[in-house]
Amino acid sequence: MDNKELVMKAGSELFIDRDLGAVDRWWATDYRQHSAMVADGPGALRGLVAGLPEGFRFEPARMLADGDLVAVHCVYHGFGPDPLVAFDLFRVADGRIAEHWDALQPAIPSTASGRSQVDGPAEVTAPEQTEASRAVVVGFVEAVLKGGQVDRITEFISTEQYDQHNPGVADGLDGLGAALKSWGEQGITMQYDTLYRSVAEGEFVLTQSEGRLGGKPTAFYDLFRVDGGKIVEHWDVVADIPESLPHGNGLF
Repeated sequence: MDNKELVMKAGSELFIDRDLGAVDRWWATDYRQHSAMVADGPGALRGLVAGLPEGFRFEPARMLADGDLVAVHCVYHGFGPDPLVAFDLFRVADGRIAEHWDALQPAIPSTASGRSQVDGPAEVTAPEQTEASRAVVVGFVEAVLKGGQVDRITEFISTEQYDQHNPGVADGLDGLGAALKSWGEQGITMQYDTLYRSVAEGEFVLTQSEGRLGGKPTAFYDLFRVDGGKIVEHWDVVADIPESLPHGNGLF
């Protein structure tokens, strides 16, 4: 069983089958939690699942595996009145889930591009491309999103295709430019300060970053698809960083 299969099996047994014994089978005894929703350790995870409503479910859209990390892009139904789009990031060690990070935001029924927040290509088709894809995406985050070198954007993003899944941004570089202009006119600034992790598999790369949006501390999870050496598609989850967490591990 590879790490993707382990994470999916563990999640299905615990969250869908509601088998609390799955925690003992699949989670480490010193399980380390970074989510803003739940405290540290296996006991808190059992408590979270025990309190979920009937009909709770999750719909995975795509998964990436990179070394000991597994990223899951999905939609949750039942954490609140409305569906939530999420990125979950797991670290697997010795056949058990040892650590977890996440970010969630409401699912939006109507987006600027007409796409949903999770549709589009999902299967890794070019595994040999992993490190080249990572280099493009990390270069973009460091130079443009963190460094503010907007004049270099076409070094990283295709001028011919840029399919967008952010609810407020239309397709293409023109769509991105229009969104940035609109945010600027509203006094909304976006700043990336720290890139913590990249999870790459084939043509897909997920980055986990911290920054500020509209002056508020923000977690940015960005998923990019790379083709022909350029970014051609983007999904994201953008979530406020709360002032306090139910554990001492930090959000990142």
